[in-house]
This record gives sequence, structure tokens and C-alpha cells, in this order.
Amino acid sequence: MKNSLIKIYFLATLLFSISSCSHAQNQSNTQNSKNTMDESKWIIKDKTLDNSKINPNDKVTKTEEEWKKILTPEQFQILRKKGTEYAFTGKFYKHKEKGIYICAGCGNELFTSEQKYDSGCGWPSFYDAVAAGKIKTALDTSHGMIRTEIMCARCDGHLGHVFEDGPNPTGLRYCVNSLSIDFKKKEEK
Repeated sequence: MKNSLIKIYFLATLLFSISSCSHAQNQSNTQNSKNTMDESKWIIKDKTLDNSKINPNDKVTKTEEEWKKILTPEQFQILRKKGTEYAFTGKFYKHKEKGIYICAGCGNELFTSEQKYDSGCGWPSFYDAVAAGKIKTALDTSHGMIRTEIMCARCDGHLGHVFEDGPNPTGLRYCVNSLSIDFKKKEEK
């Protein structure tokens, strides 16, 4: 009986996690036709996520073995294999300190604590990146969904996904795995 309850709880948590992260995405063909791509930009409704500002000279490239040496197995699974941590479990989900969130793979500055908000989705959420060219996007059709993946522009590490149900001023919700980021605390003056 106990094993059955554990299995039911696990399945319910998994289903909730998937639906929470993708609840803003309309998977109909009509919506899909509104998401268009050229070589450098993704259009999500009225917002442009511009990949053209990425500086190719800043790229960090490593072999899979090199990544395995510097990342924990959990970080490797998310950053390099495009995994997802369980909802409501990440160390930065309820994190409130002031500072900068950086890529756990390469140290690229990605988000500020001022851009972070509680979306209720179970993962750290931000309404914008710290600067243009810090995050790149790509179409993600895995798990039977149509989503926009976000990656570190410097090392191509998988961070999570971006959705169009965020607050002003951008209307975007960058839904990020805690294991894909680290934190630099703001120094008090």
C-alpha cells in the first residue's frame, strides 16, 4: 500500500511539474504559426528574443568529459543533457538575497535579483535577462510540447524555458532550473 501511494504521489508531482512549466503554451497549430524564426530571432507573440547580440568571441566550449569534471552529475544532466529538476525543489526557488544569478557552467551573468519574482510555477522565475546577448533561445518540441528553450549564450548550457505569461515590463517568464545557475551576492557598501 505504501509503495502504491509513493508511486501515485510521484506521478502526480511529475504531471504537475510538466503542466506548471508549460501551462502558458498553447499547442494548437494556430499558435504555432505565430511563433516564427529567422536565423537570429524568435518571435513570441509581440516580443522579440534576439540571438543576434551574442558575441561569438565569448564562447566557452568543452568536451563532454571536461564538463563532467567541473559539473556535478545533476548539473551535467540539466546543463548539458537538457534535463529538468523537480518543481519546488531547487535551492533558488524561494531565494531572496540581492545579487546576480550566473550560469553554473561558465559564470556568465544571466539574471539579477531585481528581475526575479514568484510565479508559483515551482522554479526560479525572472521577467528579463541581465543584458542582451546573455541568453539564447531555440525551439523545443520535446515531450510533445512546443516551447522556447533558453540557454546560456556563452556555453550553450540548458537553463529552462521562457513563456509569455510574465509580468510587466516584458510579459515574459524565464523559468529556470536552480541547478543550472549559481549566485553572486551583492556586496554591501
